[in-house]
Amino acid sequence: MTSINKPAKTAARKPPAGALKAYVASLTGTSLEYYDFAIYSVASALVFPKIFFPSGDEFVGLLLSFSAFAVGYLARPIGGVVFGRLGDKVGRKYVLVFTLVLIGAATVLIGALPDYSVIGVAAPTILVLLRLAQGIGVGGEWGGAVLLSSEFGDPAKRGFWSSAAQIGPPAGNLMANGVLAVLAASLSNEAFLSWGWRVAFLASALLVAFGLLIRLKLEETPVFKAIQAHGDRPKAPIKEVFTREPKALVSAALSRLCPDVLYALFTVFVAVYATKELGMTTGNVLAAILIGSAFQLVLIPAAGALTDRFNRRWVYGIAAAATAVYIPLFFLMIQGKSVLMLTIGVVIGLALHAFMYGPQAAFITEQFPARLRYAGSSLAYTLAGVIGGAVAPLIFTALYGAASGGWHLIAGYLALTAVVTIVGMRLGRDPKPDEDLHLLHNGNTQESRA
Repeated sequence: MTSINKPAKTAARKPPAGALKAYVASLTGTSLEYYDFAIYSVASALVFPKIFFPSGDEFVGLLLSFSAFAVGYLARPIGGVVFGRLGDKVGRKYVLVFTLVLIGAATVLIGALPDYSVIGVAAPTILVLLRLAQGIGVGGEWGGAVLLSSEFGDPAKRGFWSSAAQIGPPAGNLMANGVLAVLAASLSNEAFLSWGWRVAFLASALLVAFGLLIRLKLEETPVFKAIQAHGDRPKAPIKEVFTREPKALVSAALSRLCPDVLYALFTVFVAVYATKELGMTTGNVLAAILIGSAFQLVLIPAAGALTDRFNRRWVYGIAAAATAVYIPLFFLMIQGKSVLMLTIGVVIGLALHAFMYGPQAAFITEQFPARLRYAGSSLAYTLAGVIGGAVAPLIFTALYGAASGGWHLIAGYLALTAVVTIVGMRLGRDPKPDEDLHLLHNGNTQESRA
């Protein structure tokens, strides 16, 4: 991070007529897909250890459940490779339609899956396979959703326009936790574990149908059209990313680590710590996550827009450093077992996440040239997820067990990820909006000549 000056000003480009529609489609589609992913995350902490992994040892059951949770992250690079390649070769739109259907179908089938008491070991086996399908879909979804909104918007305001897809996780998390909270509050514990949790999974069929309707009406992005007109589509985008853009790939991947792990702490592991160590109820935890997610709906696009005015890497890096300082304070805040302090703590934690996650999409995509942007962004996003969000709940649980319920090792783990992310910021480059403006101008010129 060489300076803290504002990015160089470029000629503003009025967003095309489809920019707002693309923003809404990116936000809506990703929200629906992360609703599916989020209900699995919550269920993996509160439901699945009891009905799919009944080992007789609650701690072992939790580890097995979080292992299945990790499969979704481990599968993301597969989606990143397959759909990232297609996104740069055939376009953004149809890849996004397929990923939506894939994730939705897997989620509905999880809702209909008989538990261990009915079909035995086949239940967790099928659960893992469906989780694998979810992960593959999400691995291809994110890069396309980001490009959908950012490539319709003004390149000089990429932080704001690309934040549409970033709103998806908290919005999906808000919907998922809201549905689960209502079900948990209105049903007995036995009824919730027996069938109540399935309602949230099965309901995603309606949500995915709505998202599919929106995406099918979209046009291809202006940037990809310009690439087509210029005849510059890559033949082997994955290979080119690894051979021509290794520094960009490393920088973009490292930028993901701290926000990924931080989000896992405040949306997954906090449910375990607060209920088991502090004796709080599931409803207390879900309410805190709901409130924190609601704040993120505003903070994420605000953070993205902020980095269009101030140096993006510095804003991101400062938020990562603040995370390392905050985590010990959070655990100290909640030792009094106050629901209010838990809620305030989760809100602050998710706010710090927003100031990294809001500009994250812009930072990652602008590390790569437009012709390799889908593949590069998808690879960085998914590969980082393997060493970040995938294993975070497992590491949290292992550190929690090793410290006999203590939090100091967990705080150290977050501090380490913050350092790694700051290194990613240092390796990255600042925005260069003129690259897209030049590409769009040349693409329009090619179309006019044709």
